[in-house]
Amino acid sequence: MNPLLTTGLDAHRGMTALSVNLNKVALLRNTRALGIPSVTRAATLALEAGCQGITVHPRPDERHIRAHDVVDLGELLKAWPQAEYNIEGNPFHNLMDCVRDLVKRGLPVHQVTFVPDSVDQPTSDHGWRFPQDLERLAPLVAECRAMGLRVSLFMDPEPAQMRGARVAGADRVELYTETYARAHGTPQQAAVLAGFTASAQAALAEGLGLNAGHDLNRDNLTDFLRAVPGIQEVSIGHALIADALELGIAETVRDYLRCIHRAQA
Repeated sequence: MNPLLTTGLDAHRGMTALSVNLNKVALLRNTRALGIPSVTRAATLALEAGCQGITVHPRPDERHIRAHDVVDLGELLKAWPQAEYNIEGNPFHNLMDCVRDLVKRGLPVHQVTFVPDSVDQPTSDHGWRFPQDLERLAPLVAECRAMGLRVSLFMDPEPAQMRGARVAGADRVELYTETYARAHGTPQQAAVLAGFTASAQAALAEGLGLNAGHDLNRDNLTDFLRAVPGIQEVSIGHALIADALELGIAETVRDYLRCIHRAQA
């Protein structure tokens, strides 16, 4: 067990948690029938290197994470009680079945992130909209919270939308950061970051916790965390796994943690 592990709740004390998304490990594995690379081995290496959580996004077509991966990781995380398990996906597709199965098995799951992606969508590219999505989301948010799970809603960086997330019963929002990633290093960076800062402040004013994710990487992560207040967790997969092809998983995770620490030094 890594004694340096902290949970996402430590963000309240100034530390942003790093949750490693393992979708791309599973995507590579699924191209052959050899079982390699191992999703659970990748999770173990990331946890040993100090990440505070594991994220997966099981999709109905099982293009990357499969149902057995969700369970296998739950079994693994029993040995890492300080780490958080975040399951994300569309609650109107297969997400709720995965979550209910973990709870029924008595396996750890701490956070459920609702994402409004379509079945054939290559990757998440927009957030929930309020009041349009309120009526259908609220019962599922309530069900997850009744199971003792934290609920985060994937949201575009629009301050006016944060109240709807709170009314729906969410505990947190995850700010969709692709627009920031595209603007980083361009003349538009400051203006885009200002929008994220305003959205974060609006969420905090509603009593919501804050996560962030999508296209964050070692080049843009520190700047984002310095500018946007209160980020409790970042979920990073594509860039982190790409970096790991050169650096290895352990050194990559340590480098992302260094990015976080630089922002909060």
